Amino acid sequence: MVETPPSDQLLPESTRRRLDPLVLVARKIRAGAMKGERRSVRRGTSIEFADYRNYSPGDDLRKLDWNVYARLERPYIKLLEDEQDLAVTLLVDTSASMDWPRPSENGDPAHHKLQFALRLAAGLAYLALKGGDRLLISALSDAGRSIYGPVRGRAQSVAMINYLYQLSGRGITDLNRLLRDHAARERRAGLTVIISDFFSPNGYTEGLNALLAKGHEVALLHVLAPDELTPPLAGDLRLVDVETGRGQEVTIDATMRHLYTERLRGWLDTLRDDSARKGVHYLLLTTDTPAEKALLFDLRRLGLVK
Repeated sequence: MVETPPSDQLLPESTRRRLDPLVLVARKIRAGAMKGERRSVRRGTSIEFADYRNYSPGDDLRKLDWNVYARLERPYIKLLEDEQDLAVTLLVDTSASMDWPRPSENGDPAHHKLQFALRLAAGLAYLALKGGDRLLISALSDAGRSIYGPVRGRAQSVAMINYLYQLSGRGITDLNRLLRDHAARERRAGLTVIISDFFSPNGYTEGLNALLAKGHEVALLHVLAPDELTPPLAGDLRLVDVETGRGQEVTIDATMRHLYTERLRGWLDTLRDDSARKGVHYLLLTTDTPAEKALLFDLRRLGLVK
């Protein structure tokens, strides 16, 4: 049996072709380190020297200052006044709760939350790379830090997909702590997309505020499975938290189902309203939605892609 290549699983060629005419959108273009394929907010064209920055893998070698390299034996990129790109960061939740539904639960593999999240990330990363933007991907999990990038250029697409393909769901994700850590480490503000189910014991608000305080434009892509919105459960059950392993005896009847629905609706309303109040993009996506539709239509309605 021939195994399906990672690229076909996460970002089929048919989807890539449909993404080719599109670009990522930020409400405010951040001053960048290289000239991307988006229109600058400055008028005219300038070749005035502005500054230096450290070389990063994937940078255009034509921008390297060879005189400085000869003197210092360190590679530096020359920045010109009108050069702008967008710093794109994708933060993907890889906690155990994203590994759902489990194969043992006879769940539809097409509805798997992490696989759906990785397809979204692959499409957004492809848009960033083909647009000449600076891309950084980070897996959010307390199980360990995993980072890809920063990189630029369409040539990085295969390595990007291979990185996403090897990610798996495990452990717990403390979103507040991980988002605060990212905000402290990332010196350059840009477009930061968080793809998560937002099942985090300490919430996410403090981490989100830390990103906003650093000037990041933030988008929350909220991924849930259909059975999390409408659980197909009834009777006396023992439910086990997939992240902590703790169990809870419950009786699911009409009253309990109504209470669950009300609390879920209140939680989703809070996420949406808090995002709107802070100027954050927010989109709820269920995994029975084709990932291609989410990329080509839902994210365009959100204003993240055009």
